[in-house]
Amino acid sequence: MDDTSERPALPRTWRPRVVRVVAYGLGLLIVATMAVLAVILPGDWRFMDRVMLVGLGVAIAAGLHLLARPRLVATEETVTVVNGIRTHVLWWAEIVDVRMPEGEPWPSVDLSDGTTLAVMGIQSADGDRGRAALEEFRLLLRERGEAAEPGRD
Repeated sequence: MDDTSERPALPRTWRPRVVRVVAYGLGLLIVATMAVLAVILPGDWRFMDRVMLVGLGVAIAAGLHLLARPRLVATEETVTVVNGIRTHVLWWAEIVDVRMPEGEPWPSVDLSDGTTLAVMGIQSADGDRGRAALEEFRLLLRERGEAAEPGRD
């Protein structure tokens, strides 16, 4: 079988679907609820109380955005791992392996400096879609990652 026909086109971005839908949907619901409450509250609530109520909804939605933000972006030269708060830009050669043991919520990459990095852009909650994304990334890693050990095929 020809691997080039299955090779994903670059640049390629993977994002979790289930977490994004839940986080953004819940964030929208919370902000809308707080806005409606701010409008229908009794007259003895001051204007700033109402603004702070909506502000609380926006703050909660911002926190939920951190859950929906993760992604994995592969380009010809680099791999960008965006997790909740931090973004890591790696050269392909820095990534030794990617693994996702059964039951883990997301894969992790082993780096050439001996550390590991969680890749929250691919999640097991997405089921077959998440497994397919992991296989696509593995294929790209085999093509572009660190050179194979001498004597290994």
